[in-house]
Amino acid sequence: MVDANRDTPAPELLAGLGRMVTTLVHRGPDAEGSWVDAEVGVALGFRRLAIIDLTETGAQPMRSASGRWVVVFNGELYSHRTMRARLEAEGERFRGRSDTEVLVAAIDRWGLRPALEEANGMFALAAWDRAERRLLLARDRLGEKPLYYGWAGGRFVFASELAALRACPGFDDTVDDHALAGYLRLTHVPAPRTIHRGARTLPAGHLLEIRANSLRPGEWPPPTQWWSPGRAMAEGLASPFAGSIDDAAEQAHALLADAVAIRLDSDVPLGCFLSGGLDSSLVTALTVQARADPVRTFTVRMPELGFDESEDAARVATHLGTRHETIDLTVAEALAAVPRLPAMYGEPFGDPSALPTALVCSAARRAATVALGGDGGDEMFLGYNRYVLGDRLWRRVRRVPLPLRAAAARVVALPSPATVDRLATLAPGPRRVRNPGDKLQKLARVLRAPDGQAVGDALVEEWRPEDILAHPPATGPSPPPPGGPSGFIPALAHRDLATTLPDQMLVKVDRASMAVGLEVRSPLLDHRLLGLVWSMPLAWHLDQSGGKRVLRRVLLEHVPAGLVDRPKMGFDPPIGTWLRGPLREWASDLLHPATVDAAGLRADVLRERWDEHQSGRRNHDYALWTVLQYLAWRASP
Repeated sequence: MVDANRDTPAPELLAGLGRMVTTLVHRGPDAEGSWVDAEVGVALGFRRLAIIDLTETGAQPMRSASGRWVVVFNGELYSHRTMRARLEAEGERFRGRSDTEVLVAAIDRWGLRPALEEANGMFALAAWDRAERRLLLARDRLGEKPLYYGWAGGRFVFASELAALRACPGFDDTVDDHALAGYLRLTHVPAPRTIHRGARTLPAGHLLEIRANSLRPGEWPPPTQWWSPGRAMAEGLASPFAGSIDDAAEQAHALLADAVAIRLDSDVPLGCFLSGGLDSSLVTALTVQARADPVRTFTVRMPELGFDESEDAARVATHLGTRHETIDLTVAEALAAVPRLPAMYGEPFGDPSALPTALVCSAARRAATVALGGDGGDEMFLGYNRYVLGDRLWRRVRRVPLPLRAAAARVVALPSPATVDRLATLAPGPRRVRNPGDKLQKLARVLRAPDGQAVGDALVEEWRPEDILAHPPATGPSPPPPGGPSGFIPALAHRDLATTLPDQMLVKVDRASMAVGLEVRSPLLDHRLLGLVWSMPLAWHLDQSGGKRVLRRVLLEHVPAGLVDRPKMGFDPPIGTWLRGPLREWASDLLHPATVDAAGLRADVLRERWDEHQSGRRNHDYALWTVLQYLAWRASP
């Protein structure tokens, strides 16, 4: 924290700091540290999850050898060995082996921005410059580690989770109406907003500078972007790959192998998540290639929920020679975890796969402190079906003038979703689709879309704020993230990298893993891959059957096609069935009209959706789950 008034005694600063770090014990169960300079009103606190150099030489907050900098650093610096060698060649001397000490020395010798550009890692950090009395906050390129900041009275406060900010007296924890509208649309709160008016999240690839001598309570200095996925994509597009697709796969293979190898540095037990799918199988195969000792792999089996990839994972594990463990989880364990989700995520989070992700991380933590996973494969290597399907749909409808499309949309949207669902039951079983009424409504929104960005909105929107909020704020369509390339698929992929990945996918993994003190590393998110991927023709990644063609070629160098050629299994629990069964009472209590009214939602709309869902006439599982997670968050302590 930084006291803008610089009039708080050191004991009071330490007490406030203690309240904050106490909320983060789960993220750092191994040690606690603090540093205070009451004269300038600065206090830094840290909870440590010890991974590399378990001794006191890795303790934080950490001072630079010169005494100028004091740093707290959450995450891992995978490039610390190469950076250490360069710093030693320049005359730097180190006391221990921690990556934090390397980062602090790099900031001290090169400056923060050059140190960030040299760094390959996942991190959120705060660096206090004692010479110039300025605080620098920074976040990694793709947003693997979180960083929130805000005001609590006259104190500028920052932390890895919102709970730490809420522990500060004077923090404004009222709900931000615009953030709530964004959450209901997207099932997550889009950056830089948070659910609270008094806090913001530092966007991925950004840094923020606070000058203590000129800081005024309540002001919001603008962040600066130090890295952009759009720039990395543009560099790739500007330098087309010169060889064949086989040459590209070979180069990707070498880069992926290095991305995995530099993520294996650990002084604590390490393993791999292994589902038997493409992404996790490739990460595991490259881990086996890089390590001399047997690799531990984990698969979680929840057959009662329909999650059982254990046989596929076991076959891959046998082929690769890993020490494989299948962990069984029950429906009872899953249901018991539902009430814990609001506290785990700190703000409303409506992705149903958050639940099994939390269970998987909790199970893996019994045997490992670090786990490598396949997160990011779809975003980095164009694996989502919507890239192909959305592009195909947009190519067809954009030729039609917008007024004609709007007229067609009115016709398409005329029958109620319930009517469409009833008619769809007359179709032969193999031709039935899930929620056809909702899909027809989405098609109507696509037909009204003036451009590809609006098509992207239509494909991912869960609620329209004007349909569910009693007093919806005046919001237009979400603007595209700046700096993206042109073209439907590149623009949609850039949106996923710049917003969906850091705001939803990586939030899910970070909160679920750190809730149990498990560090998850994602080699497929190595930023060096982005330029290579986008230097290749789109056809090398996508065809009519889907994406990730180059990634699959790399995997087949290690695993036979017969072991991994299978449909992708979803990771969402049967929310619709549970809301009619074991979670019905929990949901009914949250949907009490007085509770719904107090939350600013329309009770009549929710009652209609709930009754339709309970009767079986419609399936509103995702829409109801999104609202229920908001209501459960409001009700949590």
